[in-house]
Amino acid sequence: MRSTMASFVRSTLAFLVVLLATTTAEVIDLRWDVHVNDAFGPSSSAQPVITINDKFPGPLINSTTNDIVRVNVFNNLDEPLLFTWNGIQQRLNSWQDGVSGTNCAIKPGTNWTYAFVVKDQIGTFTYFPSINYQKLAGGFGPIRVNNRIVINVPFPKPQAEFDLLIGDWSFTDYKTIRSRLEASTEVPDMILINGKAPYGYSTSKPYESVGVTKGKTYRFRVSNVGSTLSFNFRIQNHKMVVVETEGSYTNQITLDSLDVHVGQSYSVLVTADQDDADYYIVATPKMLNTTDDSPLVAKGVLHYTESGSRVSGSLPTGPDPWDIEFSVNQARSIR
Repeated sequence: MRSTMASFVRSTLAFLVVLLATTTAEVIDLRWDVHVNDAFGPSSSAQPVITINDKFPGPLINSTTNDIVRVNVFNNLDEPLLFTWNGIQQRLNSWQDGVSGTNCAIKPGTNWTYAFVVKDQIGTFTYFPSINYQKLAGGFGPIRVNNRIVINVPFPKPQAEFDLLIGDWSFTDYKTIRSRLEASTEVPDMILINGKAPYGYSTSKPYESVGVTKGKTYRFRVSNVGSTLSFNFRIQNHKMVVVETEGSYTNQITLDSLDVHVGQSYSVLVTADQDDADYYIVATPKMLNTTDDSPLVAKGVLHYTESGSRVSGSLPTGPDPWDIEFSVNQARSIR
């Protein structure tokens, strides 16, 4: 099987060399060292977290349409590993998609180089481990595919862009959950924003804070990297304009809150048009009753650079978590 895969890789690399010679595409060469680290858990208790280059979440893959991406993955876990590139189209090279059955797993102590082209794509995507319930322990990260300069973007260039990877998290070791074969039925312990616990959860653990300047507009790339819970995303006192989802620009609609289901990604524009202060960034679970102080309510902070006060007050309200019709109607409105 390995020899067969090696021949596939040689063929793919040869194709990429030809493609590179005939286009203006760039080659993005990355090296990932994947480890298990107990120091990155969002709680005070030690917990195995899968890191990439000592980062959790993993590093951003920042590419442009038609770029060639090569990721050399060194597996330092004690078990096989695969990565999948959620939403990236694998054209005539499905064995690069990192899914069991089309890709051989990377054995412990070995490495494998993924090579693919982000051909004719734009948008917001994620990557994550695709086998052995390893996603429950981390290993996920953001992917951006930016427009080529010659292609117009249907909205003004934002001041900056932020990746928000939001998802449910369990304090139980992922191998324990795997052994129970009940990962889909266990209620998680927390919802994280970029691997960080909610604001106010712990004085010893950081929370996610995003800095903005009054009057400027920013692009937030929001992805649900969880395994169980959908969530409703909102920012206190701020509207958001949906402009892209999973590789397609959308008709622009203005929302107070946005439902994001497992595996989905959206881009929204947010203008810092409020008084200089700090505001809550919130993600609350769907189909689950919670209180504002629950660790299952993700809380970060939108921090204005001239703010002189800490975030305070009640969390911004969202739709009833059991209102399925709201979620369905919102999804239908995004075209």
